[in-house]
Amino acid sequence: MKWLLETDTAHLPHNIQDHVDVRLRYALARFGSRIERVTVFLRDRNGPKGGFDKVCRIMAKVRGCGEIVVGVIDTDWAIAVDRATTRIGHTVSRQLGRLRETRRRVSPVRFARQLSG
Repeated sequence: MKWLLETDTAHLPHNIQDHVDVRLRYALARFGSRIERVTVFLRDRNGPKGGFDKVCRIMAKVRGCGEIVVGVIDTDWAIAVDRATTRIGHTVSRQLGRLRETRRRVSPVRFARQLSG
């Protein structure tokens, strides 16, 4: 899976890219080729002041579902990444489940129309 990290801060931990990679693979690997693109945005709203200001936003382009975006704000980069990757995994799963359920409900009607027409 390919992903892109975008940030506007120079105050990131040196290992954050590896942490994001591990967490994204864990959260999204089961969806395989359904995931077309993932972009992770990391932003520190207050700069070096500290506080509840570390923003991790993940945007995933999912085949059949469009773009799915989740965001988390926390005090620590690793925790923000952990929470956001968990949330994107759950959200993608839920959206794909809804897509399957919709197709399951629509398919018999389409089939009946094809037989009669």
